[in-house]
Amino acid sequence: MSPEPLPDTPAPVTAESAAKQYKIWQVIAASAAGTMIEWYDFYIFGSLAPIISGLFFPKDNPTAGYLLTLATFATGFAVRPFGALFFGRIGDLVGRKYAFLVTLLLMGGATTVIGVLPTYTQIGIVAPLLLVVIRLLQGLALGGEYGGAAVYVAEHSPDERRGFYTSFIQITATLGLFVSLAVVLSVRLFLGEEEFKAWGWRIPFLLSALLVGMSLYIRLRLKESPIFTKLKKEGKTSSAPIKDSFGNKRNWKVILLALFGATAGQGVIWYTGQFYALFFLQNTLKVSFVHANIIVAVALALAMPLFVFFGSLSDRIGRKKVMMAGNLLAALSYYPIYMGMKAFSEPYNPIALTGLVFIQVVFVTLVYGPIAAYLVEAFPAKIRYTSLSLPYHVGNGVFGGLLPFIASAVTVATGNIYAGLLYPIAVASITFVVGSLYLKETKDVRIWEELEASRKPEA
Repeated sequence: MSPEPLPDTPAPVTAESAAKQYKIWQVIAASAAGTMIEWYDFYIFGSLAPIISGLFFPKDNPTAGYLLTLATFATGFAVRPFGALFFGRIGDLVGRKYAFLVTLLLMGGATTVIGVLPTYTQIGIVAPLLLVVIRLLQGLALGGEYGGAAVYVAEHSPDERRGFYTSFIQITATLGLFVSLAVVLSVRLFLGEEEFKAWGWRIPFLLSALLVGMSLYIRLRLKESPIFTKLKKEGKTSSAPIKDSFGNKRNWKVILLALFGATAGQGVIWYTGQFYALFFLQNTLKVSFVHANIIVAVALALAMPLFVFFGSLSDRIGRKKVMMAGNLLAALSYYPIYMGMKAFSEPYNPIALTGLVFIQVVFVTLVYGPIAAYLVEAFPAKIRYTSLSLPYHVGNGVFGGLLPFIASAVTVATGNIYAGLLYPIAVASITFVVGSLYLKETKDVRIWEELEASRKPEA
C-alpha cells in the first residue's frame, strides 16, 4: 500500500499527465466519498440535537439541556484546529493519503461509539462527559480530513480547472448534512416517534461503521498525490511543517488574511444557512421535527449543484470576487430572510420557508465553492496541508461551529428571536471588508510550477 512513485522520465510531470495517469474522476470520487462520510458522522449529532438534549442531560430544565447539547456540539468544532495541526503535520511529512486514512478510521470509530453510549438515566453525569470526549475525537479527526481531501484533489487537478475539480470536495460538507437529515428522517418515519426516541436514534450512528468500511476500501486503492510524491522523491518536503508554517512571518500574514478575509465569514455563513436555519425552524418557530428537516433537506438538495457552478466560475473570474459577493449578500439579507421565515411560519407555508432556506444555502455555495482552490493556491506544497488546515478550521470550527450556541444563547438572553443574527452578520461583514481590501487573487497561481522549481539546484 506504499505510494507508487512517478516513473523517471526526462519530461517533467504536468497537470495534464498526472490527471490522466491518476484518473482524476476516480481520485475525486474516492476522496469525496470518504469526506462526505466524515461530515455525515460529524453532523448526525447536530441533526439529532433536540433528542440528544433530553437523553444525555438532566430533564428538569429543557432550555439549559438544549444549550448544553449545543455547547457539546461546539466542542467538536473548537478542537478542529488542533486536529488540523496534528494531521496536517502528518500529511506534509508522510503523505496526504496516509493522513486521511487515519482520520477516516478515527471519525468512524467515535461516531459508532455514540450509537452504543448509555444515557443520563442509565449512568448519570458520566454520560454527557463521555459524549464530550467523543465529540473531541470527532473534531480532531475532521480537523485533519478536510485539508487532506482538498489538497489531494487539488494536487491532481490542472491549474486552470482547480476551482471546478475541488468544488466536488466542497459539496461533501453539505451532502454529508443532507445524508444525515435523510437517514434521520427515514428511520424516524419507519419506526415512529416513540420507538425512534427510545432507541431508533442510535441507528444513524451505528450505520457509520458500514459506511466507513466501504470508504476505507476505496481509499486504500488510491495512489499518493503526484506533487507530494515528486517533492518527496527529490527530498524537497518539509522536515518540520509546523515550524515552517508558523515560524515564518510572511506565512503568518497569509494565514491571518485567509482567516479574516475568507474562512471566518465562510464559516458563519455555512452554519447560519444550514444548521442555524434548522434550529430556528424547530426551536423558535416550533415547526415539527419532521417538517423542519424536510424543509432544510430539500433546500440543500436544490442548491448543491451551485457549489460546482461557483467553483467553476471562480476559475474564470477569480476566487475573491465570488467569495466576497457571498459575504456581502449574506450580511445584507439575513435579517429580512429570518423575518420572512417568521411570517411564513404562521400560517405555515412550507414552500416559502424552503425558498428562504434555499437562498441562505446559495450564499453558502458562493463562499464555499471556491475556497478549497483559494487555500491550496495560497500556500507552497511542502507545508500546504498544515498551513491551509489551520485558517480553514479556525474559521469553520471556531467562528462557524460556535455559531448555533452563541446565536441561541444571545436569543435566550435578550428575548429577541433575531438578536442571534448579529453574530454572523458582524463576522461576514468583517470578512467582506478585509477580503475586499487585502486578499490576493490566486486563480492564476500555477502550483505545478513547483515541480519544475524543485528540479533546479538552489543558488
